[in-house]
Amino acid sequence: MNQSPELLRRLLRAKDRMDRASHEDWPVTRLAEVSAVSPAHFARSFKQAFGLPPHRYLLSRRIERAVALLRETDLPVTEIAAQTGWASLGTFGRIFRDITGDTPGNVRLRERAGPASAGPVPECHARAAQRPDLNIAVLEKRRRQAGANVGST
Repeated sequence: MNQSPELLRRLLRAKDRMDRASHEDWPVTRLAEVSAVSPAHFARSFKQAFGLPPHRYLLSRRIERAVALLRETDLPVTEIAAQTGWASLGTFGRIFRDITGDTPGNVRLRERAGPASAGPVPECHARAAQRPDLNIAVLEKRRRQAGANVGST
């Protein structure tokens, strides 16, 4: 099922808005308004075009931004959570850990230690490999991990 170039331009407009202001709330209704399509059509079309539902895409952008702030600034984790759009530090920490597999403090230490010597790999490729994997929902990841932990004990 191919999407028209006009629809793709509209979807990109919404995606660009999320990229520029990932700290803001972006419910599907707001994104649909930016794209000038219905909310249901927007949600289906966005996932088809970009491989992720809009909410998961926004989560990945927020986590990527948080990792960059952890690496590049001395801001407290609380401030980083607020700047990346999280109202609750607890929610930020839990989802950050679910997505990255580590706490914000540990990620800061690892990121500041420098890249592991992986040979002559361009930094853009190394960063792409570390990008959050949100092909499945965060809650589904948590359920699978809990099931694996129960099976191993």
